[in-house]
Amino acid sequence: MKILIIGGAGMVGRKLAERLAKDGQLGGKAISALTLYDVVPPQKPAGATFPVTIATGDLPAPGETDKLVADKPDVIFHLAAIVSGEAELEFDKGYRINLQGTMNLIDSVRRAGNKPRLVFTSSIAVFGAPFPDKIGDEFFSTPLTSYGTQKAIGELLISDYTRKGLLDGVSIRLPTVCIRPGTPNKAASGFFSNILREPLAGAEAVLPVSEDVMHWHASPRAAVGFLIHAATIDGEKLGPRRALSMPGLAVTVGEQIAALKKVAGEKVVARIKRVPDPFIQGIVAGWPRNFDAKRALALGFVPDASFEDIIKIHIEDELKGKIA
Repeated sequence: MKILIIGGAGMVGRKLAERLAKDGQLGGKAISALTLYDVVPPQKPAGATFPVTIATGDLPAPGETDKLVADKPDVIFHLAAIVSGEAELEFDKGYRINLQGTMNLIDSVRRAGNKPRLVFTSSIAVFGAPFPDKIGDEFFSTPLTSYGTQKAIGELLISDYTRKGLLDGVSIRLPTVCIRPGTPNKAASGFFSNILREPLAGAEAVLPVSEDVMHWHASPRAAVGFLIHAATIDGEKLGPRRALSMPGLAVTVGEQIAALKKVAGEKVVARIKRVPDPFIQGIVAGWPRNFDAKRALALGFVPDASFEDIIKIHIEDELKGKIA
């Protein structure tokens, strides 16, 4: 089985590659080759028993996606995107990377003719206010950001190309991945991780919104599990509705902080500083907060058990079990 990860240098792409290297198989089929592609060189996962190719380039550039699918991968994970805040601030760049890159990819897959399983990481940003208490599987998609619009269009295209038999696509709407390792990025949702990651590492963090803001979360470990399951699930079970909201945990910022205090103590929580940011507040106000992801749960997607577990996963996976 040949696998291509587009966006392989990103956090989720890196962790997915590590998981594939560890397992050596996907859906019971041995992995024969893995290609990691991004705008910067991805890191080869340790311990891979199969060939790993590193490739770089500009996804929306003419001919780029044709080269990527020339060897006809069996599974493609399309994780590449610029994040929400950047897509909102840089309108043309957002559409070029997030939409044109996706359009080029699915057209290249169509020309290649081998109909791979294409797993597209969408976002809960495809939904816009006003919201019900919980967003169910039948709730309509009316995004209120450019990023959400770009992801929604990608979902529709992938479902239509699948309906036409041109590929075998699945779009998974990831919750906000928390706690993201590394350094802060331009994602408007970044503070959900920042207020936990930095204090756990001994640094201060800024909270730009009020503690009553509720959001939908999943750990990096759960996100990788979603991708693996989406790549292997029976298409007949999915039917024609190829976009799924992933299960997660709905918690307020205040509940995040309470979980942090329980796991790491008051000293760590004291490193959070309240600095309101109207720009971030405006974006977050248009985001969904809670979901009833019963379809994904019925199809076997598995969420985190608690927000305390999300914090413990970060401490275990990124801090070697130690809190500063």
